Amino acid sequence: MFKSIKMAPADPILGLSEIYNSDERKHKINLGIGVYLDKIKNTPVLTSVKQAEEWLLKHETTKNYLSIEGMHSFNTATQCLLFGVNNNNSIISKERIRTVQAPGGTGALRIAAEFIIKNTKSKRIWISNPSWVNHKNIFLSAGFEICTYPYYNNTTHSLNFDELYSSLKNVKPNDVVLFHCCCHNPTGIDPNIEQWNILSELSEKNRWLPLFDLAYQGFSRGLTEDIEGLYIFCKKNAELIVCNSYSKNFGLYNERIGACSVITNNKDDADRVLSQLRVIIRGNYSNPPAHGASIVSLILNNKNLRSIWEEELKTMREHINYMRKLFFNTLKNNNENTDFSFIKTQCGMFSFIGLNENQVMNLRNKFGIYLVGAGRINLAGLSNDNIVYVCRSIIKTMDEKIITSK
Repeated sequence: MFKSIKMAPADPILGLSEIYNSDERKHKINLGIGVYLDKIKNTPVLTSVKQAEEWLLKHETTKNYLSIEGMHSFNTATQCLLFGVNNNNSIISKERIRTVQAPGGTGALRIAAEFIIKNTKSKRIWISNPSWVNHKNIFLSAGFEICTYPYYNNTTHSLNFDELYSSLKNVKPNDVVLFHCCCHNPTGIDPNIEQWNILSELSEKNRWLPLFDLAYQGFSRGLTEDIEGLYIFCKKNAELIVCNSYSKNFGLYNERIGACSVITNNKDDADRVLSQLRVIIRGNYSNPPAHGASIVSLILNNKNLRSIWEEELKTMREHINYMRKLFFNTLKNNNENTDFSFIKTQCGMFSFIGLNENQVMNLRNKFGIYLVGAGRINLAGLSNDNIVYVCRSIIKTMDEKIITSK
């Protein structure tokens, strides 16, 4: 039965790490996978997380199963983190929201995909081009037809909003439209307030189902500021879904902790939604693991730990912003003829410089610099030690394109 099985292609991101690990060059640099690294190139365990784990070690009394939807204190803490400090508090007070714990942001998206495909008229989803590579995999596997909408202008290195809007005007009622809440992956370009309002009004008028992927809350401007687009949509759209991850902002990558929250028109609808989410989870992994949820729940519900965590999150955000400025300045200092100012307008962990496939491969093969897709750079992978080498290598690679074109 297994003899005719074909070899699947390597994952574009995780597979890249395997190639990187087998590279024996000492000067190699991995700027691909989206993992936060500090000044000493370590993916740290946060102090708030360590203190929470110490408390759990002393006070945990059972290893019994969680409920199907996960830890109640975690789910309510997630709702409060998303909607507890804004004008959409009726979402919580009127019990219009139901949250289930998920194995990471990826698991949350897959739960949402299966819920939509099995319980609604939606069979088609619109995803930005470009987007996180795994978005397509998740929704194809669940049975969706995949459509894309233009997002990035490669010439101006900015949001291609006119074409984005023109494309989304063709979205039909009941279609799903996926948005990145903040720190768009891979471009680092988000809509502004005016643009979010325009999209929200279009969504309400044409009756889409908005689906928000929130993987980097707190990595751009702040916990509340980074989800302004979500708040704007909630004012006009009674139904939407948010899938958030705690991998990045808590550094809990290998704990696989996230959540899927469905906002409905009223409490009765929300109760029926939760019943179907439970069916999906039960038939998949039965119930989620406890450790990651226990950490997040304890930190978000403890004033002292939350204060420590928010300060650590600020430190991570400031380090990424520092590396973005250093990246821009170093490129500019080594090539004054090219305008790199677009790097300063991007946000979050990534910078997107719009290289072609040959240039990305040239950086890997010739210089030992590993990037994802069309030049998505993990800024946290840069350091004072490697920034000059990386920038000069990028400039040499871009100049080779100019020579070839002549």
